[in-house]
Amino acid sequence: MLSITNIHASFENTEILKGISLTIGNNETHVIMGPNGSGKSTLAKVIAGHPSYRVTDGIISLDEKDIAEFEPEERAHLGIFLSFQQPREITGVNFRQYLHTIHRAKVLNQAGKTLQEARKDRSLRKEISPIHFRKIVDELTPHVNMPSEFLERNVNEGFSGGEKKKSEILQMEILQPRLALLDELDSGLDIDALRTVCKRIVELKEQTGMSILLITHYPKILEYLAPDKVHLFVDGQIVESGDKTLAERIEAEGYLTKK
Repeated sequence: MLSITNIHASFENTEILKGISLTIGNNETHVIMGPNGSGKSTLAKVIAGHPSYRVTDGIISLDEKDIAEFEPEERAHLGIFLSFQQPREITGVNFRQYLHTIHRAKVLNQAGKTLQEARKDRSLRKEISPIHFRKIVDELTPHVNMPSEFLERNVNEGFSGGEKKKSEILQMEILQPRLALLDELDSGLDIDALRTVCKRIVELKEQTGMSILLITHYPKILEYLAPDKVHLFVDGQIVESGDKTLAERIEAEGYLTKK
């Protein structure tokens, strides 16, 4: 489903990714582990099309389509979702309205319609209406144990670290992506919140067939999100790949033994 071939990428003229090749199939979970600064988050951002990173060589393809030159929004419409390591607060943007906006964008993209065209179509008009969406989001918030009053705040404003992560999982629920890039999902989550969030991700994966690329430092999360493959990143390269036992060995021995 996703194929990355010999990707080299730079940030402000500093090469960070130094020839990454990786293939992720449908409904697979891949995990990336590695020391701080090894390029893990850079890879996720490069796949998502973050404009601060420049791809200098290699191919990124989704369903055999080269997307290396695609804008971030084009990649999002193809089903790529990025959960940030540190989700930002967006002052002045109501969270419920924000969720409605991304839901509407998804519906319009799938239908191949403009907003004006959708308003003339009875079924689409209902699908994108605020009243219909309120029912959808009110059914989804319990999945991540998020109180409904959080929907009336600005996006992530006043949220704890764990609540910000839950808000991103709620966004993922609405978008139902093909590929979810989860950057340190476990950061800021207590053990109960981690269990809740991971349970919902597994359910969503089973329902939709989505694939996951998870970046983490802690093998504990793999008790909930069973990986198909674990990759060890060191200095912008994948130096070893394996199953869950690789993560267990990294926890026991550390990263630097593989340099």
